Amino acid sequence: MTAELNFLDLFLKASIVVQLVILILITFSIVSWAIIIQRSRILTKALKDSMAFEDRFWSGEDLTRLYDGLENRRDMAMTGSEQIFYAGFKEFTRLKQVNADAPEAIMMGTTRAMNLAMNREIEDLETRVPFLATVASVSPYIGLFGTVWGIMHAFMALSGAKQATLQMVAPGIAEALIATAIGLFAAIPAVMAYNRLSLRVNRLEQNYGNFIDEFTTILQRQVFAKN
Repeated sequence: MTAELNFLDLFLKASIVVQLVILILITFSIVSWAIIIQRSRILTKALKDSMAFEDRFWSGEDLTRLYDGLENRRDMAMTGSEQIFYAGFKEFTRLKQVNADAPEAIMMGTTRAMNLAMNREIEDLETRVPFLATVASVSPYIGLFGTVWGIMHAFMALSGAKQATLQMVAPGIAEALIATAIGLFAAIPAVMAYNRLSLRVNRLEQNYGNFIDEFTTILQRQVFAKN
């Protein structure tokens, strides 16, 4: 005779502790997938926006005109290389007006402003991503706890039986092992997505860093040429 595996039936017949473990793991999995989808879209848009702005930056457009265009729409959200350029050029212009005879100080302040802007951008991109690492780390252990509790509960039920049979412990063991399975189901996508999203954030950070270096070189030529 073949027994059908009915998850809902096993869940309803499970102990309160195992039910709570399963609900926690399912919640972790749902939240993880929501973060994965949201962060993937945000990172894809960030890369696309950064490439679009850098194409415009390297098109030969006058930097002052480019900055003025961003200044006119500063109420709109600027991100990535666009925000880094805006912060850097704004500080560069301000420092040139108040300290025109100190090119080193101008470049130091400009670079600092761009690095701060980049750090804020990276912080925004990394939002909620560490939660995936937490899910990947704790889910297998939560599932294992549910497994141990379920097996213990199944064997305790045999304490009053005169004769132990496999049929008596099979449902309890099945419900316990489901907790482990759901723990892995929550952990595996989370760890894969965490690694993937972290790699994409690192690549964007490297891209922003390269832009800062290139933009700094251009500004250095301007400021030192006039001194």
